[in-house]
Amino acid sequence: MISSVAGTVKSTSVNSVVVEVGGIGVLVQVPIRTAASFTSGEKVNLHTYLIVREDALTLYGFMDIVDRDFFELLLSVTGVGPKVAQSILSNSDASLIANAVISGNLKLLESVPGLGKKGAQRLVLELKDKVVPFASASGQKANSVSHQVENALVGLGYSNKEAALMVNQVLTDATKASLSSAEILKLALKNSGKK
Repeated sequence: MISSVAGTVKSTSVNSVVVEVGGIGVLVQVPIRTAASFTSGEKVNLHTYLIVREDALTLYGFMDIVDRDFFELLLSVTGVGPKVAQSILSNSDASLIANAVISGNLKLLESVPGLGKKGAQRLVLELKDKVVPFASASGQKANSVSHQVENALVGLGYSNKEAALMVNQVLTDATKASLSSAEILKLALKNSGKK
C-alpha cells in the first residue's frame, strides 16, 4: 500500500495531479478542490489510498489524513466506488459531509454528482453511527446555518438541489465558514446572478 506521496507538482487537471517523485511522475486522482489549489512547481505531500483492479492501479490523494480516512469509510458503503467517494469529497471536507450524514441532510448529499437520492439515503443509513469521529462542532454549526439558508432559497423558488449547490459553492471557501446565514444567503444569490 502506498500511504503517501511527496514531491513536486508537474501538472494538474480538473481532478488529478502529476507529482514528480525521484524523477518519476506519479498520477494521483484528487478531489476537485484539491486540484484547483495546486500550481506547477509547488512541493506537495499527499496522503494516498491505492485501489488495485485487474486492469489498473489508481492512486487517490488527499491533503489531510482525515479526508483520506473518510474516503476509505465511504468505500465501505454499498454502491459507492472510488469515483463517487472522490466526488463526495470534491466540494466539501469530511466534517461537513459527516455532519450532513448525522443530521440526515439529504439535500446536501443528493447534490453530489453521481450519488443521487437512493445513494444519499444509503449513505445516511450505513454511516450514521460511523461518521461521528469525523464530525466537528464547527461543521455542525456550518451545517445548521447552511440548512437554514437552503430552506430560505427553496422558499424563494429554487429547487432543493439548486439550493444545496448554491450554499455549497459559498461554503467551500474556508474563510466563509464563519459567515451568518444572511451573509451566506446574499452571497449565494449574488453567485447565481439573481438578487
